[in-house]
Amino acid sequence: MKRRSFLKNTALTTLGASLVSPIMAMAENNEITHLESEDLSASSLKDEYDVHFIAIGDWGRNGEYDQTEVAKQMGLWALNNPNDFVVSVGDNFYPRGVVSEHDPLWHYSFENIYTAHSLQCDWYPVLGNHDYGSDTEAQIRYSKVSRRWCMPALYYSKQYKLGNNDKLLMLFIDTDPMMHAERKAQVEQQMVWIDEQLRNAPADVKWKIIVGHHPYYTVGPRIKNYDTLTVREKLSPVFAKYMVDIYLSGHDHSLQHLKPEGVTHQFISGAGSELTQVTEGIPYSRFQASDHGFMCFAINKDKINVKAVNATGKVLYQTELKK
Repeated sequence: MKRRSFLKNTALTTLGASLVSPIMAMAENNEITHLESEDLSASSLKDEYDVHFIAIGDWGRNGEYDQTEVAKQMGLWALNNPNDFVVSVGDNFYPRGVVSEHDPLWHYSFENIYTAHSLQCDWYPVLGNHDYGSDTEAQIRYSKVSRRWCMPALYYSKQYKLGNNDKLLMLFIDTDPMMHAERKAQVEQQMVWIDEQLRNAPADVKWKIIVGHHPYYTVGPRIKNYDTLTVREKLSPVFAKYMVDIYLSGHDHSLQHLKPEGVTHQFISGAGSELTQVTEGIPYSRFQASDHGFMCFAINKDKINVKAVNATGKVLYQTELKK
């Protein structure tokens, strides 16, 4: 990093505390510009949901491309709304990942950016294609360095209680090997694991969410890209077989909610720094925005509330999935 960029980022971090009050005042007047269900309101979230998390992706750029601004708004959101953890959908470190658990990028792109006290919670990441440029295992090893970076393996699962009798199952998967023929054995091993996790899921699992980096549908630049079509070929049969409710990804640098045929909803939250364009008017798209921001999920046994929030705190979109 050039010295002037480092000084700029340091100055922004120092100024963060003085900016909190005016930004909080602005955040309190969130304007919802798209609302699917008329009966939804911000107040309806209070004490109604059992699990809350923020999803952010494609962010690791040393604070540039509005990464710092998105991080500040994430902190304000988590301060003023319930939040249990953060999900990172990959491309955590540009341009080529990290070389070790001691790489300076951990500070320049993560620790010195997501500084809000409200973001000192568990972070559950997956790897993106850019993370494969260096030592992928370093992001696993960093879990022993950081109290909040929680990545036990290249793919893993989590379960959360929903009320007294139900659960949420989340699978965090590694999609980049699917793009490379030489990693066929690695992909097959992971696909067996995914099938086992879903097949053996307890009967009290009410919702199933899978988190990966590459989308299986998108209205960004990769609508018919090899990456998208490959992931669709691999994962669509699994989604259909086990009635997966949500596939959450990044890779395209935008905010999207897509509903192709079948049960599974595709959410893309890849707007943590640099942006890419989106295409409007595609039938399976319910929402798309080339705007910096993140997504917020709130879950109970009956419904999932999803919001897309931009870097100024405006709620661009809100939807609700019910069972």
